[in-house]
Amino acid sequence: MRAWQYSTAAGGLEKHLSLHDSVPLPRMLGDSDLLIQVVAASINPADYKVPELGIVARAVIHTPATPGMDFCGRVVQAAKTVDAFAIGDLVFGRLGPQQHGSLGEYIVAPATACAHVPDGVAPEEAATVGVAGITQYQCIAPNVKPGDKVLINGGSGGTGTFGIQIAKALGCHVTTTCSPGKADLCRSLGADAIIDYTSTDVSQALRSQGQVFALVVDNAGLPDDLYKAADDFLVPEGRFVQVGGPMSLGALKTVTSRLLRPAFLGGGRRKFVMYNIATSQADLRVLGQWMAEKKIRAVIEETYEMGDVPRAFERLKTGRTAGKLVVRVSR
Repeated sequence: MRAWQYSTAAGGLEKHLSLHDSVPLPRMLGDSDLLIQVVAASINPADYKVPELGIVARAVIHTPATPGMDFCGRVVQAAKTVDAFAIGDLVFGRLGPQQHGSLGEYIVAPATACAHVPDGVAPEEAATVGVAGITQYQCIAPNVKPGDKVLINGGSGGTGTFGIQIAKALGCHVTTTCSPGKADLCRSLGADAIIDYTSTDVSQALRSQGQVFALVVDNAGLPDDLYKAADDFLVPEGRFVQVGGPMSLGALKTVTSRLLRPAFLGGGRRKFVMYNIATSQADLRVLGQWMAEKKIRAVIEETYEMGDVPRAFERLKTGRTAGKLVVRVSR
């Protein structure tokens, strides 16, 4: 099969990717596995951040490896115990970081990590949901009720565009941060209020509103004082959920301080949660149905052909994408 592979990511994953035409197909090892021909994939920051961890990544992912977690594709083989999917079914979902990712023509995925693509949803749209959509749904849905005020910090990227729409679908009032050029996009997705982070002290602007927010979903990791400031704008039982930010030793120290440092030493008093995505077929089904019903939509900045994957990663690394980047893997 054709697949992009890397053996090292030192200095940047995109610099070490090579497209090979004769990569062996991944083997089905579990009794609930599906062999899937990938039609489309979308890329996420974790697709390059994890390989770029170096020795830590090599302990988890054997190389040569193919990046990519999000996918949409057709079932070509199913384990004997799988009865929910048939050969030819169009499915979507997510993989964990592994050796055979979705930027190859075939993947093996557990049936529990897949859902059927609803009628009316294009493969490129379904391919955006697995990481970004599930992340935002699992951050927001358990923590809000209709009428709550929610802050989506970083509303115009791959995760934030889903976050705004999911919070609105759940009946919330949504404030988001973005640059002026992305404000119209965020409004079109349902944002009720927008803070321009390029010209406004975000933390001060939120403090001035008082303790009115039930939830913060931080997709950006900036400004540095946002968590401490949340003492002044989250309701007493409110939650601060950290999703995005740099993956480095310094960032790890910051997160640790938020988890362990008491308020009088600058740690903040609000409930802090470091989000960890959990594969959920039920959640995939909900988001797929919402897409079919036009309650949410995939925001796709650009769709790349299979030969342009390094360029897609270069764009993703700018941190300025408006929505998701999708790759057509096979026809």
